Amino acid sequence: MHRLSLLALLLVAGLAQAAGNVDHVNGAIEIAAGQQAGNLSTVNGAIRLGDGAHAGSASTVNGGITLGTRAVAESLSTVNGGVHLGAGAQVAKSVSTVNGGVHLLQGAHVGGDVGNVNGAIGLVDAAVDGGLRTVSGDIDVGAGSVVKGGLIVDKESGWSLFHFWSSVPRVVIGPGATVDGTLDFRRTVKLYVSASAHVGAIKGATPIRYNGATPPDE
Repeated sequence: MHRLSLLALLLVAGLAQAAGNVDHVNGAIEIAAGQQAGNLSTVNGAIRLGDGAHAGSASTVNGGITLGTRAVAESLSTVNGGVHLGAGAQVAKSVSTVNGGVHLLQGAHVGGDVGNVNGAIGLVDAAVDGGLRTVSGDIDVGAGSVVKGGLIVDKESGWSLFHFWSSVPRVVIGPGATVDGTLDFRRTVKLYVSASAHVGAIKGATPIRYNGATPPDE
């Protein structure tokens, strides 16, 4: 359910040759449901793939990126904007943003890393073959989700008012979720790990174990 099919990988690899690239400076890019496109690039605008659409890499500077149900892309990258993967959406390589959340719905699959600096990362019964990385964002590895490449919450660099006011990230590993590799916390976090979750070595934080569907409120 979570793995990229061979057909999907072949489709992604051949998109740049089979369909035209779309390159804008200002303006959104939208690929209609079921359609195919090559690489997608804009500076000021959002990118959206409709349900079942296929594309190569998708990148923007100011705008979010959304993949509809069962949409397929090679990689996703933005600077100021969130990333949303619908149910069953697949990304062959990495997903990255600087200022924005990343959310994967049920059955979504990313073949590489998922990372940001600011913004929540949330998985709902989804899979990431690489790792998760953030600096100031919360992380929620929801029930049944699988992360194969570990997890890093990095320290903030330098000193700023943002650093002074930033809150402590909250990291939750939900019931039945799996995070293989090291969970490496390079700054103070609140770490909640379900009693039924499976995690690798934990570095830099003491987990708070909990039972039930959700961690305790604090």
